[in-house]
Amino acid sequence: MGNNSINCPSCKNWVHTKCSGIKGALSKATNFKCRRCLGQIESPTASSDKVQLAGNELEVVSKFCYLGDMLDGTGSAESSVMCRIQCGWKKFRELLPLITNRAIPLKVRGQMYNSCVRSVILYGSETWPVKMEDNQRLQRTEMSMIRWMCGVKLKDRKSSDELRNLLGLDSILVEMQRKRLRWFGHVERRDDQCWLRRVQNLPVAGSRGRGRPQKRWMDVIEVDLRSLHINRRLAQDRNRWRSSFCKK
Repeated sequence: MGNNSINCPSCKNWVHTKCSGIKGALSKATNFKCRRCLGQIESPTASSDKVQLAGNELEVVSKFCYLGDMLDGTGSAESSVMCRIQCGWKKFRELLPLITNRAIPLKVRGQMYNSCVRSVILYGSETWPVKMEDNQRLQRTEMSMIRWMCGVKLKDRKSSDELRNLLGLDSILVEMQRKRLRWFGHVERRDDQCWLRRVQNLPVAGSRGRGRPQKRWMDVIEVDLRSLHINRRLAQDRNRWRSSFCKK
């Protein structure tokens, strides 16, 4: 950090060479102040946006963590996916002595991974409006963990399906789809006056901007229903609904 960054004496933050605006060697810089201290860029904590709620003043933020899930002001699932992946890696490394132990059968290691690691990654995924980039990020993460558990490297040319079969696992995208449809069934069986049903068609003031609209949770559900050829009216029958997408 000290070779390509300089410390601002005012805010005590390290600034990269490209962002410092210094020409030449950093060691020769004197009386340095970062652009934030000079007022050239806005401090992330200097926002004066406030809202009033039930007589209390609340700060407006771009994202925040709620019950372990990262809620983003953009409405996307990117922050949630990245947060859960970090939590999954933390849990995976805690269990490394067990899930990489060759004395333990692969099927048992797969069960431990599914119960202790994958459940952490997919926590809250029932409500994620996932995009293709989010799905790819989840797949890459899981296959890295699976190769580590199986002691296989990329150059060994083992397919993902083959490695998952050794551990007795389905794809993480399939498992996420099951969790998503299970939650959708719960919502569909609710009364029309329940807030879970009402927020599905909650009107939003203002006009939509130009370009492709933001992906919604219901858009993901509709893709799931089409891919599995399931009628949403089937959700009223809990047993038939669960059997239409769960493992046999």
